[in-house]
Amino acid sequence: MALPRIETAAETGLTGAQADERTRAGYANTPPSPPEKTTRGIIADNVFTYFNLIFIVLGIAVAAVGEYRDLTFVPVILFNTLIGIVQELRSRAELRKMRFVTESRAVVIRGGREVETTPDKTVLDDVAVLQKGCQIYADALVLGGECRVNEALVTGEADEIEKKAGDELLSGSFIVSGGVRARLVRVGRDSFVARLMTEAKKPGHKMRSEMMFALTRFVRTIGIVIIPFGAVMMYEGLKPLGNDLPEAVTTTTAALIGMIPEGLYLLVSVALTVSVMRLAKKRTLVHEMRCIETLARVDTLCVDKTGTITEPEMNVRGVVPLADGVTPESVAQTLADYLGGAEENETIAAMKSAFSLPPRSRAVSRLEFSSANKYAGAEFPGGRRYLFGAPDKMVRAGTPECEKARSYSEEGYRVLMLAECGCPLDAPDPCAEAVPVALVLLTNKIRESAVPAFKYFAEQGVSIRVISGDNPVTVSRIAQDAGIADAERYIDASTLTTQRNIRKAAGEYIVFGRVTPDMKRKLIRAMKADGHTVAMTGDGVNDVLALKDADVGIAMASGSEAASQVAQLVLLDSDFGAMPDVVREGRRVINNIERSSSLYLMKNIFSFTVALLAMILVEPFPLKPSQLTLFNVAFIGIPSFFLALEPNHARVRGRFIVNVLLSAAPAGIAVFAAWFIIRWLGAAQGFPEDATSVMNSYVISAVGLLLLIKISRPFNALRVALIIGMPALFVAAALIIPEFFGIVPLSARQTLITIGVGAAAAVVMTGLSIIAERLRRGHFERTELRGARKPRFAEKTV
Repeated sequence: MALPRIETAAETGLTGAQADERTRAGYANTPPSPPEKTTRGIIADNVFTYFNLIFIVLGIAVAAVGEYRDLTFVPVILFNTLIGIVQELRSRAELRKMRFVTESRAVVIRGGREVETTPDKTVLDDVAVLQKGCQIYADALVLGGECRVNEALVTGEADEIEKKAGDELLSGSFIVSGGVRARLVRVGRDSFVARLMTEAKKPGHKMRSEMMFALTRFVRTIGIVIIPFGAVMMYEGLKPLGNDLPEAVTTTTAALIGMIPEGLYLLVSVALTVSVMRLAKKRTLVHEMRCIETLARVDTLCVDKTGTITEPEMNVRGVVPLADGVTPESVAQTLADYLGGAEENETIAAMKSAFSLPPRSRAVSRLEFSSANKYAGAEFPGGRRYLFGAPDKMVRAGTPECEKARSYSEEGYRVLMLAECGCPLDAPDPCAEAVPVALVLLTNKIRESAVPAFKYFAEQGVSIRVISGDNPVTVSRIAQDAGIADAERYIDASTLTTQRNIRKAAGEYIVFGRVTPDMKRKLIRAMKADGHTVAMTGDGVNDVLALKDADVGIAMASGSEAASQVAQLVLLDSDFGAMPDVVREGRRVINNIERSSSLYLMKNIFSFTVALLAMILVEPFPLKPSQLTLFNVAFIGIPSFFLALEPNHARVRGRFIVNVLLSAAPAGIAVFAAWFIIRWLGAAQGFPEDATSVMNSYVISAVGLLLLIKISRPFNALRVALIIGMPALFVAAALIIPEFFGIVPLSARQTLITIGVGAAAAVVMTGLSIIAERLRRGHFERTELRGARKPRFAEKTV
């Protein structure tokens, strides 16, 4: 239903009835797609998969020819699907609890009163109250007030843009300073950010982690290959081999089941989902699941000083007069006047606490603080003007006042300067006529949890870089006190004027001071260009650009709303000390997925190679579906899920698919060689196909056990239990219900040959594993040399 637009006033806004009517009519600020999957969507995504379709077709074919014993793979597929559904539902429930804590809030005017709600509950023509740190959630028209807006997240331009009454605000941008009341003019699907998101979700824009990209490509390739394989094997079974229809169907089904990594994608999904749930219990909210893998590969961690190394709360430690006749008492009164109408932030809050005298006069105009200038100003009745901010931005380097400020910075103080201004605040360079009055010394307490966290990262080979807007001398001193290695290597980022200098500095220095929001982003990009995997922590509006461009953006929940919305991870307790646990969780899940994946790929390798040669030789596939099902359950499915949830905090090295193939290939090749020997000996000895099929099943299981032992190192109680329990399960099933799994008794000669071939396969696998391990080490060295150059430290600081 179409409703007329309302020219809402900034003071009154909509009435409650008008807002309800707009919501019912579909004018709410509803996002273009739900933030989470519905229950129906979760079930559909797990049930209606390409491989499930293949399994259904194979199951119907096997049942149609009456070979019900070979339908043992169907319950396994159903169980896998059920596990996937249950885990996703559990993860969704856990994340709902966490998202409630960090959910964006919106303040609108309803009936002349401020009402707090959520962005999706606002409606067209609502009057929104937007303050510093807010991310703008719908396109709006400023009705009153002034603010500075950064539109870099939507336009790519990092400049701060002043907005006044009559100017338009784009959704997705965020407010850097000031505050306004604005009428929402485009909401929901019609807003700028919604159209941008819709475009970004089109094919080709979605980002995947390296592991998921490799797995997707692998699974897609298999999905294409099995169709012609199945057709050729079915034809050969019916024509050249002359088998009856049931025999042709079962042998083709066995080959295709062997090629399909039916539990691999599920394993990855469940492992990542469990990881998200574990992080949620550790008070860490995951916005993007792919960042878990990236976390495990991080080799460079960029942090801010305030809120990460130090507590966000500041304390004033003293005042240092710089001019004759100036006393701490007179400075305190002047600052009390200046602070009377200043925009609130951590620094201003600390100053107000220290200088709590009643103001003598109110400012008639103000120069707002900006990240570019690093100072603010105020003008009072009688023409008194003051500037307040960074000393090195307000007076020339080398002056006595600047040197005195530097000496205090070297002691770890944050130093701010109060100066009289002899020209209008809107002059091109108001600092040109600035006369220093006093220095104000502030400190932040170093977080107790930060020191052990930095020690952990140093032990793990993760380089820490400190990127701050403060004086580099101060930041360097604090970083050294926090135990950050090489923190004496610092630079003033305002001196970096070319891309070449930025990239060189990114490789040479540990501490970067006087960094603007745009420079933070440039430094992050330079580190990434040098091949580093970069994580960035931040909590302020000035961190948003860098958080967005980092491989992993990590926000503190106590910081700005914009930072939490852009980051992939949010630390709900705003404690950097939680970072080692977050990285350990990433390493655990990726290392375990990599380890367990080799079990699946071993089966795929031998199934593919055996099926290919069998087609060339016009022979049936040597295993039955029921035999493969027993092997899958005992030596792949159960062990892989237990191993995927085990502790494993080793550093992630190399590329995922290369590591998995080098781990699985020796076992797959050994099984292929064993099948070829059994085929040759079976033909020479005249063994029936049922017997050679069982012999192959035993040898494959023996090699599978060896691979399980190999990837279970170092051993613990659970892994030893798997190594003992899985072969026991296999033997028990073969003895108790042999017909169900296609197991027939072997003669003494067949048993001896099976043992001999199994031993030979073990020798082959061991030899190939030694070669593969050397190749792995070479792969690690090549990728690390190519992807993460060592920082080149300069001889002197700047």
